[in-house]
Amino acid sequence: MTAAVAGLSEAQIVPGRECGSCTLCCKVYNVVELGKAAGKWCSHCKPGRGCTIHDNLPDECAAFNCLWKTMPSMSMQWKPDQSKMVLTLHPGTNNIHVVVDPGLPSAWTREPYHGQLRGLSKANMAKGHLVVVLVNEQATLILPDQDVPLGVLKPEQAVSVTLEAGPNGSVYDVKIFNRRTTADGQTLDLAAASRHPVRSAA
Repeated sequence: MTAAVAGLSEAQIVPGRECGSCTLCCKVYNVVELGKAAGKWCSHCKPGRGCTIHDNLPDECAAFNCLWKTMPSMSMQWKPDQSKMVLTLHPGTNNIHVVVDPGLPSAWTREPYHGQLRGLSKANMAKGHLVVVLVNEQATLILPDQDVPLGVLKPEQAVSVTLEAGPNGSVYDVKIFNRRTTADGQTLDLAAASRHPVRSAA
């Protein structure tokens, strides 16, 4: 799975990709309208069966589709109830978020998933889609050749990666910014930075 990801406005459901018995999104995300916290099953969900208020969903649930439903190159093994991960294109940051079931926090490190996440990173970084794994609030940035722990990543924070050439080889310059809304618009304040040499096997 090394395909480029379509933008949110271009995404369409792949024919035949139905949720069926998959309900993992009802566990891993917070739902503001329902006061539901991330990592806990929604009180309206019957795990493995579906939503009991399907005809009266909150707007954020009704508009939601995971990448398995919209990305043809994602195989059946990436269906969230099998992979224990929900992949989405985050509307605020444009990054690919890999939200892991906290009941199996190591799911993303297993093969073939880990190798394919690296491939997804390599295919999409130039388009501005970074691959970020989230286990609750703990984040890990997946680069084409290595994984970079970011620690707790807050919703108002943004991650950027710049590939820089240097005398001893190329380096990934990773920055985390705090986003603030001001009278003049949105401001980014640097919160953390790190540099990671590109590995020759990438």
